[in-house]
Amino acid sequence: MEMLNQTYFDYFLLQGFVNLENNSVALFTLFFIIYFLTITGNMLIVLVVHYQRNLHTPMYFFITNLAFLEMWYVSVTTPKLLAMLVTKDKKISFHLCFAQLYMFHSLGITECNLLAMMAFDRFLAICKPLRYNTIMNARICRYLALMCWITGFLMAIIPMTLTSQVPFCGRHYVNHYFCDLAPLLSLACGDITLTVTINRCVGGFATMFNLGIVIIMYINIILSIVKIKTTMGRKKAFSTCSSHLTVVTLFYGAACIVYASPKEAHTVDYDKMFAIVYAMFTPFFNPVIYSLRNQEVILGLKRGFEIIFIQIAKK
Repeated sequence: MEMLNQTYFDYFLLQGFVNLENNSVALFTLFFIIYFLTITGNMLIVLVVHYQRNLHTPMYFFITNLAFLEMWYVSVTTPKLLAMLVTKDKKISFHLCFAQLYMFHSLGITECNLLAMMAFDRFLAICKPLRYNTIMNARICRYLALMCWITGFLMAIIPMTLTSQVPFCGRHYVNHYFCDLAPLLSLACGDITLTVTINRCVGGFATMFNLGIVIIMYINIILSIVKIKTTMGRKKAFSTCSSHLTVVTLFYGAACIVYASPKEAHTVDYDKMFAIVYAMFTPFFNPVIYSLRNQEVILGLKRGFEIIFIQIAKK
């Protein structure tokens, strides 16, 4: 079936933001700044956690994994968007399009997995503090993180493979700024009911199963926090998971609006704007949320900059 697709064409044309093409310079500047700050911010978190031994804890181990993921996640779609805004060349090869689709959904599912693991980590820290260090040891943390990554990249093979076998019959205008499932499947000229059903099952399981874990963990966390007698104790307990809860709300809120709501309820342009939220703005806000709301990260950044300035002064 893939040969059928390539018989008619070997590339797609990404529509991008057709209504905003007159503002391409402003859009390029905005998206480039966000992309640069996203890479820089997440890289700083990885480096700070790596070099500050007091941050070598399970919570920061998963935060580092998430920061590393976000650098790749934003790099899957943004460079091509920036190139489109500068060169006006909207072509993307057939194989590169599906590679982008695969990477985007692999990293998306992996992020869902990591957010669930981070909720589990906070549950143990608050609800099972005496057993926390025993359960969340370094070996278990590495195993859980590896499981998140492997599961994400394996599950994404299914929708990518099924979608690549859809008969497009020469229809190659993708009404989006990157190759995503819905705009690609809208080009199909045959019966794709089974493909759509399987894709929804895979995506629904990956997102809702992990969201269910997050909800269950936070119900238990809230019940445990309520039982704490002192106001200071409750405040301290909640502050340890407030950053994670903010990221979960931002990521799942935008993703559910695009993927879970009925397609008749909003336009394609509406989907594009919310896709920017979880594909670009969520990776951008993650380091801001975790650093500004966390004194240990702020102190780590200060120590890091102090060491750099001292080394520069010596030279």
